[in-house]
Amino acid sequence: MNRIVQFIGNDGGSSATLVEPQATPPVNDGELLDAYSTAVVNAAKRASPAVVNIEVKHAAPAAGAPHSRHHQPRGGSGSGFIFTPDGLILTNSHVVHGADSIDVTLSDGRSYAAKLIGDDPETDLAVIDIDAPNLSSVEFGDSTSIQVGQLVIAIGNPYGFQYTVTAGVVSNLARSFRSAKGRLIDNIIQTDAALNPGNSGGPLVDSQGRVIGVNTAIIPTAQGICFAIPAATAQFVAARLIRDGRIRRSYIGVAGQNVPLHRRVVRFHKLDVETGVLIVGVEPDSPAAKAVLVEGDLIIELDGKPVRNIDDLQRVLTEEHVGQSVPIVILRGTEKITLDITPAESVVKEA
Repeated sequence: MNRIVQFIGNDGGSSATLVEPQATPPVNDGELLDAYSTAVVNAAKRASPAVVNIEVKHAAPAAGAPHSRHHQPRGGSGSGFIFTPDGLILTNSHVVHGADSIDVTLSDGRSYAAKLIGDDPETDLAVIDIDAPNLSSVEFGDSTSIQVGQLVIAIGNPYGFQYTVTAGVVSNLARSFRSAKGRLIDNIIQTDAALNPGNSGGPLVDSQGRVIGVNTAIIPTAQGICFAIPAATAQFVAARLIRDGRIRRSYIGVAGQNVPLHRRVVRFHKLDVETGVLIVGVEPDSPAAKAVLVEGDLIIELDGKPVRNIDDLQRVLTEEHVGQSVPIVILRGTEKITLDITPAESVVKEA
């Protein structure tokens, strides 16, 4: 803000006007830090009661099985969160896949045996169920509207330290990578909210305590590079697991990333979408490879349905499309091309 000072001459007239800068009030760092702390505290209070600790056990191989003498019963642990008042819990597939027993401990110390409703290793998501009264549940947020730099809070049980809260920001969106077991996971949220073994399956929440992601992976040799599955994907997969116990889907064999389309391209081709899926990898001998899709192609439509993002693509690739030839529309450079592709059934390989 500036202050105007006027100088008066000897004859009584004004001779000059000087604009004197006025100092801007200093920013109160304490107030900013208090606001940040308040947001984290309130978000943790809302979400933490629904976060659970999951303990699993895998039985030893039967007597006489190869190497059975060297395999003892083993266990593992992870996190999860209750997303319905009647006890449905969302977690990672790799936490509960193949477990012989699953036990859940609530934030108030109560423990219950859980049963597996269904798991989907391709998205590393699973739903389990407990029969318990007076449960707290979380609310899902809109993961499609989150932005890079947005505050996020991770809650989980790293190394058995129950209900640990860490905070950070969204570092990037729409990452794609392969898990350690070779599964291709697309459209991942990258965050620097610290995660450690045991955080898997716990919620990534926004400043309102709403779940926007499911914590799933870290890069062990890095610092502050952690990943979460978007809530939009988690809700879709959870609904199918609750209904069918598994997801039988088709696949085309590409690694994809959500990207915006150039406005000129949208106008020139009169497209119904302004975003699409950029192909960043093609699996050998896959339906995509046979259809001559290549890295750099942009998928904008499949079987007559617009493809704006990875979630759209996953929704189209259902079991009804297994073995059925369908048209796929791509942008290759500035050219719009329609090809025929025959999705195959996605087969989950056991570890």
